[in-house]
Amino acid sequence: MQLKSSAFATRQAIPVRYTGEGADESPPLSWAEVPRAAKSLVLIVEDPDAPSPKHPAKEPWVHLVVFNIPIAISDLPAAIARERQLRSLGDAEQGRNSWPDDHLGYRGPMPPPGSGPHRYRFQLYALDTRLSLTMAAPTKQNVLHAMRGHVLDEAQLIGVYERS
Repeated sequence: MQLKSSAFATRQAIPVRYTGEGADESPPLSWAEVPRAAKSLVLIVEDPDAPSPKHPAKEPWVHLVVFNIPIAISDLPAAIARERQLRSLGDAEQGRNSWPDDHLGYRGPMPPPGSGPHRYRFQLYALDTRLSLTMAAPTKQNVLHAMRGHVLDEAQLIGVYERS
């Protein structure tokens, strides 16, 4: 599979618009070469360098979790809504990000000032099933657990952001 963005190239800077210092909107993404046997897609965005690249936490900071994206959809437009059910994306569902409040939907990069450049991993997974998660706001761990044994393929796009 391939995952890309019209807003930034792999290992390049994420534009301010898509960060906590800007409009805090999700960037546009598109994908191709999804396996024919796939039944749904999962997108996870995380920062493995939080709180700082020299002293990362045990677990990456989660910026976005979207699951049950229909395979007929080949792109995620910019500025997706911050709601559990994404009707515009064929009823895909969003899980919980790492923020203690406002924890549903995309929250953009906003690393601590002076911590250096952080990498942001946009990870797309093709699954051979749809996930049945009934909790109000599933975490990344809930989604990863439900995905076990169902991943057909995956793709990754890495963006970089450093707060001035």
